Amino acid sequence: MNRNRTHFGITLSAAALILTFTNPLMAKGVAEQGLESHPKFVFFFVGDGMAMPQVNAAEIFKNASVNSDIKVSRLSFTQFPTSGLTTTYDAGSFITDSASAMTAMMTGHKTLSGVINMDTKKIEKYKTLAEFAKEGGYKVGVVSSVSLDHATPAATYAKVASRGEMYSIDVQLAQSSFDYFGGGGLTQKGKKDGDADVFDLARKNGFTVVNSKAAFDALRPGVGKVLAHNSVLQDESALSYEMDRAKDDLSLADYTRKGIELLDNPKGFFMVVEGGKIDWACHANDASAAIKDTLAFDDAIVQAVKFADAHPSETLIVVTGDHETGGMTIGFSGTKYSTFFEKIALQKGSYIAFNDEVLTPYKKNHSKENAKLEDMLADVQKYFGIKYTELNDSDKELLDRAFRRSLGGEVERVAQENIYNLYGTYEPFTVALTHILNQQAGIGWTSYSHTGVPVATFARGVGRDLFSGYYDNTDIFRKLSKAMALTVPVTVTMK
Repeated sequence: MNRNRTHFGITLSAAALILTFTNPLMAKGVAEQGLESHPKFVFFFVGDGMAMPQVNAAEIFKNASVNSDIKVSRLSFTQFPTSGLTTTYDAGSFITDSASAMTAMMTGHKTLSGVINMDTKKIEKYKTLAEFAKEGGYKVGVVSSVSLDHATPAATYAKVASRGEMYSIDVQLAQSSFDYFGGGGLTQKGKKDGDADVFDLARKNGFTVVNSKAAFDALRPGVGKVLAHNSVLQDESALSYEMDRAKDDLSLADYTRKGIELLDNPKGFFMVVEGGKIDWACHANDASAAIKDTLAFDDAIVQAVKFADAHPSETLIVVTGDHETGGMTIGFSGTKYSTFFEKIALQKGSYIAFNDEVLTPYKKNHSKENAKLEDMLADVQKYFGIKYTELNDSDKELLDRAFRRSLGGEVERVAQENIYNLYGTYEPFTVALTHILNQQAGIGWTSYSHTGVPVATFARGVGRDLFSGYYDNTDIFRKLSKAMALTVPVTVTMK
């Protein structure tokens, strides 16, 4: 079934009549669309891997950090006047990945996991909402806490059959007409001998490329197109986890604030901001890192709220997630009806920081024959607040097995799939530590991958009422394009 034609066309099937047409919203009167006005400034925030468990955990922790009562401390976006629920399945599974999820929200089309802005046959390419916005006169900005060629930010500008084609994605970013990219770097994965450096290509296309805090702070309106990536990158060319970030290093909120400064203009702007490391932390079942990156994501949203407060009749802010990650839940069998979120604050570094700073160096200097769990206990307490002597026998045994597996020691024979169930693809010792701490706090996990539950969507400002109710992620494309009065192809299904 062909669903991405931009000309008039009708396709019949046994299930539905699909009418694809160009929606001349720009030509229609505002009253006819049911909107009194259209926003000049539009923010679209995507918490990667963020559904209600991640939001609720952050709100519980935020309160538990200062109070012992049973309350939550609301995040900025959960106080928005409009909210809805959004389904996230893609064309091949009830559990989506970020590529197909963001494709749905940016183009209104379902596709397969791993595919960015192409159909399920990987032949036809879809134009994105960000590209329509640029054509409609908006300036466009894209910000992410992960690499700018990762699936979610890439789905604003790139078209590839596989999200793994990162050098191709990088080249498409460099060739983009967008006005501002900020946050993580570019991996240039897949670059071959003789291929051009993507940053050089970006400069040739008119981008000012900056990678230091001083150069970033010096950027001023009128500079033209900007590609700003952080000087301090952690795993996979991403910003550091918020809990690992140095105080003087740039944050997701800083990149959002600067984007507002550079994009602000009389014709308006469309800015997409991703909190990408919420997802990465949840993949690793690191609740503390996930919670603190959710709070950092909220700090970025606060920048948009401040701008909206100064432009109340011209701004729309929409916040959503692309899917849930980890099967995170508030409740663990070992704590029954109790939670102890103050324990989350005991963790001082993310799983990746512990690996990089403690476990990996230790493994380089020790073999399975001379490695001893006792060597690690001081760092375990420093990073996770876990006192080995206070653990029960079951947790001590769990930690011992995981340590030996991380060091390559022989442990009891376990089927490979059960090893994955225990540790995913992560360091066994580190996962065991996060699981013990999370369970003590009353947080459980079911997966090291994504899950298929709906996500929440929040909105405030001009056109906010479009985002109430229960709808699919493809509808976000239609709702945003309607709010922004963009001329886009719209697919209507009539049963």
